[in-house]
Amino acid sequence: MPEGDTVLQTARRLHTALAGRLLTRSDLRVPRFATSDLTGRTVLDVTPRGKHLLTRVEGGLTLHSHLRMDGAWRVYGADERWRGGPAHQIRAILGNSERTAVGYRLPVLELLRTADEDHVVGHLGPDLLGPDWDPQTALRNLLADPARTVGEALLDQRNLAGIGNVFRCETCFLTRTTPWLPIGDLPSPERLVTAAKKLLEANRERSRRHLYVYGRGGLPCRRCGTPISKADDDDRPVYWCPRCQLGPVP
Repeated sequence: MPEGDTVLQTARRLHTALAGRLLTRSDLRVPRFATSDLTGRTVLDVTPRGKHLLTRVEGGLTLHSHLRMDGAWRVYGADERWRGGPAHQIRAILGNSERTAVGYRLPVLELLRTADEDHVVGHLGPDLLGPDWDPQTALRNLLADPARTVGEALLDQRNLAGIGNVFRCETCFLTRTTPWLPIGDLPSPERLVTAAKKLLEANRERSRRHLYVYGRGGLPCRRCGTPISKADDDDRPVYWCPRCQLGPVP
């Protein structure tokens, strides 16, 4: 499930493959931009912003994509077989003489002026893995609505950018609270910000995440041995330890 750590890793792979090179292939397979052609332009950089990807090319253009639940960008060598999914799932192809980047199942793909990037990412809070990270601003954003649950506040990208459902569960575990506790009732809300930052930084270099509770329903808690509980919250699975984490439950 793509979150801030996965998006950062994807941006790095795309940047390494494309940045500084002339595009020899460009194919955007979404109706609105199907006739747009980026061939002959040099890719300047690929930058992550929260869970968004910004691929900037010369001429003042940016290809904005978002992976959401199951989108992915794959990078292939010149003679390498594409294995990211069936052809009908391909939404974008960007290639040069050495590498080809293929975007699969991208729910968001749009071409815009680089000067207009704020229209798609300007609403985001401080990026947990970005140069704009500001823990005090993130904390103020989280506490702006004290009645909101911890889980809802963490998922809101306007508060702090990069957390999805996986790290919502993991952050709550590290701070020993359930996701359904009103954030204004947290004794030390600053610990949320610290834990979220720690989690994403720890996983940004890993190909496989180390998880405490997510996806471990029924398995023993890594801290106390109690079976991990699972519930559905707005069609998203939520995992927590009923002994280690205090607060309301469904």
